[in-house]
Amino acid sequence: MNWINKLERKYRHLAIENLMYYIIGLSTLVYGIYFITHSYNLISLLELNPNLVMKGQVWRLITYIFIPPLLDPIWIFFRLYIYYSLGSALEQEWGSFKFNLYYLLGMIGTTIVSFVINSPVSATYLNLSIFLAFAKIYPDYEFYIFFILPIKVKYLAWMNWIFIVYTIIFSPIMFKLTAIVSIINYLIFFGKSNLYNAKNRRIAYNRKNQFKSNITSITKKDYFHKCTVCGITEKDDPNIEFRYCSKCSGDYEYCSNHLVNHEHK
Repeated sequence: MNWINKLERKYRHLAIENLMYYIIGLSTLVYGIYFITHSYNLISLLELNPNLVMKGQVWRLITYIFIPPLLDPIWIFFRLYIYYSLGSALEQEWGSFKFNLYYLLGMIGTTIVSFVINSPVSATYLNLSIFLAFAKIYPDYEFYIFFILPIKVKYLAWMNWIFIVYTIIFSPIMFKLTAIVSIINYLIFFGKSNLYNAKNRRIAYNRKNQFKSNITSITKKDYFHKCTVCGITEKDDPNIEFRYCSKCSGDYEYCSNHLVNHEHK
């Protein structure tokens, strides 16, 4: 997008290289402290709480992204490793600035949701937006479920989109806003191209159906040429020639006897 390219030319020097390295590193540190102390105080100190932000605890606007899912140590290792791999792949594809911008837009969306609903919001949808972006760019990349079953990332993305759409349709307004606004970065980066691709697919589908209809029509008629005036076809006289009239406004075909001698339509 042109506006992103303009921003990159102007502010490229502000980009943080290997951004996911620092995010995952600090997330690992937070989880390590939590695992050792089994205290939720550190988590509550870092979470995005709009009421406490308004009281001056502005660090919460950033630190909530370092709160990892509180899972078993083995699962948290693989979860964080996947986040790091996906984010690093996007940074390699886009460059540091565009990936930084994508992540920043996701943070802004998450912050807006938190303040609108006046409740703490985690970075779950922000991390999900990274996964969706990866699936958009590398749809045929394969993950191995339980290290055995291969599945393409695009299918996992469809499952997540079903979850998001379900949330938007059936969940309370608080969760609707969270699902929509927290992936605003994905919509900004890919929304236009998705609409363009959908339009092209619709056009291609219509053309395919039209082609099939024409073929079916020709097959049913059991003839290919027919004179508009007398109705003669090549089945009636294999030696007769047929032509279209350039002066008629339409696809009107005439036999050689009526090509010149007919009323133009």
